[in-house]
Amino acid sequence: MVTNAHYDAGETQEPAAREAALFARLRSLLEGAQADTPALHRQLGGIALDSLVDRTALQQVPVIRKSELLALQAENPPFAGLTPTRPGALKRLLVSPGPIFDPEGRGDDWWGSARALFAAGMRKQDIVHNAFSYHLTPGGHMMEAGAHALGCAVIPAGVGNTEQQVEAIAVLKPSGYIGTPDFLKILLDRMTATGTVSSFRHALVSGAAFPASLQQEIADAGIDAYQAYATAELGVAAYETTARSGLVVNEGLIVEIVRPGTDEAVADGEVGEVVVTRLSPEYPLLRFGTGDLSRVLSGPSACGRTNMRLAGWMGRADQRTKVKGMFVDPAQIAAIGRKFPVLGRLRLVVSRQAEQDVMLLKAEAGSTADGLQGELEAALQAATKMRGSVEVVARGSLPNDGKVIADERPVA
Repeated sequence: MVTNAHYDAGETQEPAAREAALFARLRSLLEGAQADTPALHRQLGGIALDSLVDRTALQQVPVIRKSELLALQAENPPFAGLTPTRPGALKRLLVSPGPIFDPEGRGDDWWGSARALFAAGMRKQDIVHNAFSYHLTPGGHMMEAGAHALGCAVIPAGVGNTEQQVEAIAVLKPSGYIGTPDFLKILLDRMTATGTVSSFRHALVSGAAFPASLQQEIADAGIDAYQAYATAELGVAAYETTARSGLVVNEGLIVEIVRPGTDEAVADGEVGEVVVTRLSPEYPLLRFGTGDLSRVLSGPSACGRTNMRLAGWMGRADQRTKVKGMFVDPAQIAAIGRKFPVLGRLRLVVSRQAEQDVMLLKAEAGSTADGLQGELEAALQAATKMRGSVEVVARGSLPNDGKVIADERPVA
């Protein structure tokens, strides 16, 4: 039930109770879905479902990454064997750039956007202007479903046709805006140029950077704007609240932060790849690697919501880099770290010297034990089949930015 402060009681439940309920639901979902979901069955690879009781146990399951979806869908169209639902039984069959094909199920607020819209100030009988695309891609439908779940009326504006959109805003006077922050600025600039008074008071923005300068400009226009982190596969994964401190993870999702290129979760506070398990019967994504970097913020939100908080988007995790004509993957560097428990963070720096690619592995260690540098150089050569040098550095000296491979070669 919607309250003044929160969308429902689930947002303020005790974290241990939420965790237990999520994993109980996960086991039940997998038990019913894996027989009719070939890719899910292969991903589980004989793992006993009753062993999946917490996040540590979940790390038995390999990550399926978004970067693999194109090839997986080509092998097994249209949805790579990741949904047990026949295409004709779905509500919509959508297409994202790639092309990657996305299913939409028939449940209310199937994408989970209502919570984010509520946190951004949208309420029943508000009129909202939805400027996400309705053409093939999920964005417009994703946000409209959440607005309807709140009881809002929706102007299905989509993208483009700025003049017509401004004319509609002048007459229909929507109080809410949903779309990219860039297009909101375009609309506001056009309204200023034409003498149209903006009726926007609340906004939920996503899909593009929202720098502080633009945040201030939109706030100066009298609009209280909040950010959401969403993908075509997961719907709304996390959203900003009145606390203005990170993004709260959406209910019904299990979110992990893993070391790029691996299946291993990092410690809270460390930057890594956002990996999400979506508990959807129509599209039961298990450990889906988004390719986006973020980190977990400590403690609950000041707004009263008790779910995990993310720092927001911090870059891309795919750092696979070609060196001397051969690819080096973050997983290879992570494997070196596993062989040497004394090490902290690792970073492979690729640069150019004398018109040649060179590799320098920077390795955090508590002490420069005799022979460690030579052992690491041998491990680097064994892992990459190329020679490189090693620099042992102090613990905590490498940035906490999730970067495992830093390509510092000049672009021209």
